[in-house]
Amino acid sequence: MPKVKTPRQQLLDNLPGMPALLNHPEIRVLRETHPTLFVNDLVRRELETVRKTILDIPEEGLASLQADEAFIINRSLDLIRRSVAPSVGRAINAAGVILHTALGRAPLAPAARQAVDLALQGYSTLAINRDTGRRGDRHLHTDRLLSHLTGAEAGMIVNNNAAATMLILNTLAAGREVIVSRGQLVEIGGAFRIPDVMARSGCKLVEVGTTNRTHLRDYENAITENTALLLRVHTSNYHITGFTSEVPVEEMVELGRRKSIPVMDDIGSGALLDLKTYGLPEEPLVQDSVKAGIDVGCFSGDKMLGGPQCGIIVGKRAIVELIKRNPLTRALRCDKMTYAAAEATLKLFLEPEKLPQTHPVFRMITDTQASVRQRALNLKKRVSKLVGDRLNLSVVSGETEMGSGSLPGRNLPSYVLQVISPEASSDELSNRLRRGDPPVFSRIEGGVVILDMRTVFPGEEKILAACLAAAVG
Repeated sequence: MPKVKTPRQQLLDNLPGMPALLNHPEIRVLRETHPTLFVNDLVRRELETVRKTILDIPEEGLASLQADEAFIINRSLDLIRRSVAPSVGRAINAAGVILHTALGRAPLAPAARQAVDLALQGYSTLAINRDTGRRGDRHLHTDRLLSHLTGAEAGMIVNNNAAATMLILNTLAAGREVIVSRGQLVEIGGAFRIPDVMARSGCKLVEVGTTNRTHLRDYENAITENTALLLRVHTSNYHITGFTSEVPVEEMVELGRRKSIPVMDDIGSGALLDLKTYGLPEEPLVQDSVKAGIDVGCFSGDKMLGGPQCGIIVGKRAIVELIKRNPLTRALRCDKMTYAAAEATLKLFLEPEKLPQTHPVFRMITDTQASVRQRALNLKKRVSKLVGDRLNLSVVSGETEMGSGSLPGRNLPSYVLQVISPEASSDELSNRLRRGDPPVFSRIEGGVVILDMRTVFPGEEKILAACLAAAVG
């Protein structure tokens, strides 16, 4: 009498073989147009994933498990197409976060993109002295611009502001004490915490004051013969309100001079312009810290500055030159693309009155409510023409975040397109948009998909409408 197969064994026996999968017409085309062995491996991996699922799933889940040939082919096709396409590609940011860390923070200005393209066309003048033909100093690409824009004696860039902070601390205070207020022991994304960075930099943290109030006497009483640095950290991603007090940078500088101890200012987002001009809350200006007399400061190049990912160091030339000679600088230095984009972005600030036209971040900040609303209405009209009544669409007021720890709790007014699908949940519709080409990133509020038009580039409405249409089939 033949042995009755269990449901699990039946599923395993019904799995297609590799030849059947590889000879499927659509998979065969992909094997011919892309590296064959790579495609073969992706199909094999998908087949093994399904096989493992059959082996591991509890008995009660077997009845609803999909494991037929059509299912595996569709999964394989999806995996292949995603794997052969660039994984870092264009995206539409309709999530309403201007400096969206996961989407690359600040979008580069056209001038910066052109500079990167020029640097990539062949060899470049990254680190060569054109007068002598000998090895040059790559830091000079931004040194003069940073001095002019901030008033500092010298400037340099490294690969991000966390690197800049660590590099300064390691150069000036390795093996010694650094005094900082308890209210400034910040943590930003990716578990970057000031106490941990200090430990990695080789210096000893000395906390003074309390979470909400720190006075000048707290710093002065903590100074010892082993004190190497007074550190001020801008709390860029949160606010402490109420009964609070912190020491102005000018007073810290005066104390540092009296005690012959340098003062470092981690300025965070790094605003070079007074944001009140654009109706935004005040952010500390780099120029103000330099004017106050700090010895060295650092800030991000890809937040309010709107450039590529980098950390910018400015300060006294003797200190900047000392930092350049630190062996860690080589490990944390930038490449030709970053220098090209950073230089081009800094040059935009030489004509600040033109920034709303030349700088994507400032364009989003200064875009009028009327303009944002009109673009939302245009998008609604386009989508309605494509999908009819398959989506419920409405234009309502909303708010846009700056993001990346900039202007915490201070949002910009905006207009958004609310999208409801009678055929799909908000999670499913959002997922379909993310998996489209190009991927569209939205947000969900109150069970409704939201498309914030302030962070959608002018001219992207047509593409966004097509993506919405594709998402509903």
